[in-house]
Amino acid sequence: MPDKSLRIRRAGGSGRDAVPPRRPVMLAIAGDSAAGKTTMTKGLVEALGPERCVSLCTDDYHAYDREERKELPFTALHPDCNHLEIMEQHLQLLATGSPVLKPVYDHGSGQLVRPELVEPAEFVIVEGLFPLWSKLSRACFDVTVFLDPPEEIRRGWKVARDTSKRGYTEEKVLAELERREPESEAYIRPQRANADLVVRFAPIEGRDDPPDTPLSATMMMRPTIDHPDLTEALQPGLSRAMHLKLERDPDGRPVESLHVHGYVPREESLAVEKAIWTSLGTPDTETPDCLGRLGDARSEPLAIAQLLLLYHLTDAAR
Repeated sequence: MPDKSLRIRRAGGSGRDAVPPRRPVMLAIAGDSAAGKTTMTKGLVEALGPERCVSLCTDDYHAYDREERKELPFTALHPDCNHLEIMEQHLQLLATGSPVLKPVYDHGSGQLVRPELVEPAEFVIVEGLFPLWSKLSRACFDVTVFLDPPEEIRRGWKVARDTSKRGYTEEKVLAELERREPESEAYIRPQRANADLVVRFAPIEGRDDPPDTPLSATMMMRPTIDHPDLTEALQPGLSRAMHLKLERDPDGRPVESLHVHGYVPREESLAVEKAIWTSLGTPDTETPDCLGRLGDARSEPLAIAQLLLLYHLTDAAR
């Protein structure tokens, strides 16, 4: 099978004698608004270091600013509200090691502002609404993730974020959620079917845990890429922290689902994290403190999810 960079160049029509630069490892983190994409990305970038990893958001490819969108018959979740062709071109360039002059959308002001130069590093993480939108964009990635929290949880996260950071009232956020729902169903959620991993943070069904119990995580691992051997992390003494099941995804395909429990004592989760961190080939260093960070709090299931993504990134680099 041809090298990924060669396949991308062929799809983009590059000259056959062109010598591509060293290509980065590309990770896509897709999901609906306020699904946790930026939180997931931030910990990964900090763990890898800015000299090895850069990130960008596909929301920067909005075609209209916030004021202009008020007059449109669709929302930011509609393909016609985004320059997706330019996004695809930029993903191809980054995936083959070339820099791009990326547009910038300021979520605070709702304005399209000065573009910025993005130089690909060893790792490139792309998060946003549309990274898995097309066959061509998906071909640019080594690993693809879709964040799929239950709708009631995602809506709560969006209300909290947009009222505290973006100047909206709760009534406006809820009204916008209702307006976006048909486009979310039509254009955002279908990308879930094209992800190598689907990550869901939610309470465990059937458990009557206290309200302050951290959310658990389920990571559905499709056989589209090679996943890590978790034998060491799933030893009997660690089994309360997480377990692995063979299940079927909503499309009926067999998948392995890793369930990480948020209710277990932190020391048990830390033992799992250490086992996964050691599998990355770094047994003599501490697991990065930036993993699992949620503002001033910490989520061990989030840290374990980020560790698994670090495994995939470093494995692809090898």
